[in-house]
Amino acid sequence: MTYTIPEKMKALVLFGPNDVRLVEKPVPKPGPGEVLVRVAACGICGTDVKIITKGMPKMPPYGEFTFGHEWAGTIVALGETVDEFQVGDRVAIEAHKGCGRCENCIDGKYTACLNYGRLDKGHRAAGMTVDGGFAEYAVQHVNSVYKIPDNITFNEATYVTTAGCALYAIDKSGGYIAGDTVLVIGPGPIGLSVVQGARSLGAEKIILMGTREDRLVKGRELGATHTINIREVADPVAEVMAITGGKGCERVFECAGNSQSFEYGIKAAKKGGVMVLVSFYKEPVMANLDYVVLNQISLLTVRGEGNQNCKRALSLMAQGKIDAKPIMTHAFPLEEFQKGLDYFVNRKDGAMKVVINP
Repeated sequence: MTYTIPEKMKALVLFGPNDVRLVEKPVPKPGPGEVLVRVAACGICGTDVKIITKGMPKMPPYGEFTFGHEWAGTIVALGETVDEFQVGDRVAIEAHKGCGRCENCIDGKYTACLNYGRLDKGHRAAGMTVDGGFAEYAVQHVNSVYKIPDNITFNEATYVTTAGCALYAIDKSGGYIAGDTVLVIGPGPIGLSVVQGARSLGAEKIILMGTREDRLVKGRELGATHTINIREVADPVAEVMAITGGKGCERVFECAGNSQSFEYGIKAAKKGGVMVLVSFYKEPVMANLDYVVLNQISLLTVRGEGNQNCKRALSLMAQGKIDAKPIMTHAFPLEEFQKGLDYFVNRKDGAMKVVINP
């Protein structure tokens, strides 16, 4: 199978804060260990909003940089040494390709690569430190590329990084959660992914806490056994304690990212339990850490995906144990990126995950 690859392609380029333009730029060529992918779908993520509005450290220069780190498509060319894939393979990517040489990468913590942003050392973060997927073509190293099973669409495959982040959080919490009670705070795409992951791995009770009733309803559809709308109860932590017989939750996944949600999380955790911080925090957090110490609650963090959890997410999706369809709510062509971004940021029409199809 061969593909005719043009010299130029349409791509979104960031020219400055809040200045995204659709332009023509050269189609990239795959280097050693890389594949060239004809992008079929790229999801919008909260990190993309941060990049658009504020930029981020170690990103390529304004006027050149194409962002987007949740993408899938078809391989159309192979770089030198690539024999893991063939032209024509349908693939999805995970954003981070660590340097592969530091201690963290060797341990599977490549999202915390000690050479983050060092292209000369081999680190790549698609759509963050190198060009990403809001374009007709993109390159990716084979270390962070996965074949898409036949029963998963390109749009659904863009969910792999989101689901991989959730599974990495579960992995970091101890992994073996059969029979445990789990609290998930924040029913966004990551939180709902944690709900599905916890269900597929055998958690007994899954409590989902948030402020938007439509998302809590979706959470119940996806596996939450209990939901708590913090706007409708006087004391959300008391509700958790009532569900758990006063014991609290073995595992808490904080996916909301603010002081209030942090406080709810530590107070709802069982003594000796674990809370994993999955979200980014826009502001410093004020919390009672003395409570954490006195109750021996372990605080853990994850940054994005890691430890091959995107591969595990893709497998669970293929098995039907994680369903992307209810979370992938809207899709727009590349020319309508600004409309898609507006839907995503302002949650129009119940938007959760918005996909762009180049």
